Amino acid sequence: MPLRLPDRLPAIELLKKENIFVMDTSRAHRQDIRPLRIVILNLMPLKITTETDLIRLLSNTPLQLDIYFMKLRSHTPKNTPVEHMMMFYRDFDTLCHEKFDGMIITGAPVEQLNFEDVSYWQEVSAVMKWARTNVFSTLFICWAAQAGLYLHYGINKHPLGKKMFGIFPQHTLKPDLPIFRGFDDVFMMPHSRHTEVKREDIIAHPQLQLIAEGEQSGPSIIMRAGGREFYITGHLEYAPLTLDQEYKRDLGVRDDVGLPVNYYPDDDPKQRPRVTWRAHANLFWSNWINYYVYQETPFDINKIK
Repeated sequence: MPLRLPDRLPAIELLKKENIFVMDTSRAHRQDIRPLRIVILNLMPLKITTETDLIRLLSNTPLQLDIYFMKLRSHTPKNTPVEHMMMFYRDFDTLCHEKFDGMIITGAPVEQLNFEDVSYWQEVSAVMKWARTNVFSTLFICWAAQAGLYLHYGINKHPLGKKMFGIFPQHTLKPDLPIFRGFDDVFMMPHSRHTEVKREDIIAHPQLQLIAEGEQSGPSIIMRAGGREFYITGHLEYAPLTLDQEYKRDLGVRDDVGLPVNYYPDDDPKQRPRVTWRAHANLFWSNWINYYVYQETPFDINKIK
């Protein structure tokens, strides 16, 4: 089954070229199916790129999904056309009266600021609190994961001496969980961050389960009991060339960024990066939609609480 997307969203044509089945709203209205409602709070600077990355993974499911994009009134993106935001995004204060089966909150390039110093902290905090009673299951990615852990559990982030940058092996600590169905004992995950959360801070909270971690990269997936929330410190959603673009963007500009680990063959940035995480990324997102959203969310979406 396809994803149901707003008419003329740029990702539609991009994904059709990859033979991914997506459907615009006009066509979907002719089908009589109760689709799952997924809302995405996209805080990344390159909105269209992130939209496409997320939709690509969400499309790998037999279920029909309605995708909504949320924005904050307290933040104006600098790298996305105003027309795009006006056409495809709705403010939180207009969506906050609705219920959703699932939500994704992305990372943001503000991780080296204290949470309270982020210009939109008050509004994003309100979104995260709202999600607990209006969304059945929420994925927090990278900075959003750190922000959610801080807001809900008082777990703070800590600066790294050097950016955690590259593709790092992760170990499944709870392999019997449905989120890891089909996973190997070890899987790869991209990381691109300047801060971390500590293992001991996570396991101190009885409501949280540390379910995956890496020897070098530390905690990578944390689950709130029952799967209502997943906190992902890395970027399973990254496209093959995202780290390459970040590396070349920062080369010679920042002195705390090195060559991405386990990425270029022979550590040669002139070679095409080796992709080692996409299969597990697709599994993770499909398992989330199937086992923690579709099979658990009430059919009457207004009963979510």
